Amino acid sequence: MTAILPPETRIGHVHLKVADLDRAIGFYAGVLGFEVTQRFGTQAAFLSAGGYHHHIGLNTWESRGATPPPPGHTGLYHTAFLFPDRASLGAVLKRLLAAGVPLEGAADHGVSEALYLTDPDGNGVELYRDRAPAEWPRDPQGNLQMITARLDVNALLAEAA
Repeated sequence: MTAILPPETRIGHVHLKVADLDRAIGFYAGVLGFEVTQRFGTQAAFLSAGGYHHHIGLNTWESRGATPPPPGHTGLYHTAFLFPDRASLGAVLKRLLAAGVPLEGAADHGVSEALYLTDPDGNGVELYRDRAPAEWPRDPQGNLQMITARLDVNALLAEAA
């Protein structure tokens, strides 16, 4: 028998191995806008949105000065950070562009709008906002039909908070 989790179940945080703690904090706090809630010297830090204890853990315990894993190996594909609305997603896009962080992709998935990029340690990052479930694309039988279409980043920028 397969266990079914409660629908309120969420990923609470992601903890990343990084090569340079200050550089990683510069990206996640300085560019994306997370707040540092606690720092442990040059070895680790916890960051949050909205006062939560932490959504992101960063550490150099096994990775100080290391390089990203080579392509074609297993590991984290990307972390995905859910924004509450389109204006918030537009605002973070504006900060990314101002900081010179290149986008690797931008997509409308029908259920969500997403931006894709890489952090300074080579970790994939998705920044997205969900549409209301009533707006999700479905086939005639009611099954979910996610898509990958071009996202109008200029329209998203126009809604920046």
